[in-house]
Amino acid sequence: MEIAKKILIVIYFIIATIVIILALIQSKEDQGLSSTITGSSTDNFYEKNKGRTKEGKQKRVLVTLTVVFFILTVALGIIYMA
Repeated sequence: MEIAKKILIVIYFIIATIVIILALIQSKEDQGLSSTITGSSTDNFYEKNKGRTKEGKQKRVLVTLTVVFFILTVALGIIYMA
């Protein structure tokens, strides 16, 4: 059981580091009030295919790793309470 704990902790820290790095290099998507005033449309080719771009893939990986990080947090909590 000790080996499993240590392996989970190492995986936990690796995922935590990757999540932090991905969150820091992510570009800001919010256009704010200026898009409302200028009337920029979000119904264009880029917005419809945003998930296929580098940023879209990066966001999908970040969300997936965040879910895995949460699951590992709960699992480690249960393991250390037992």
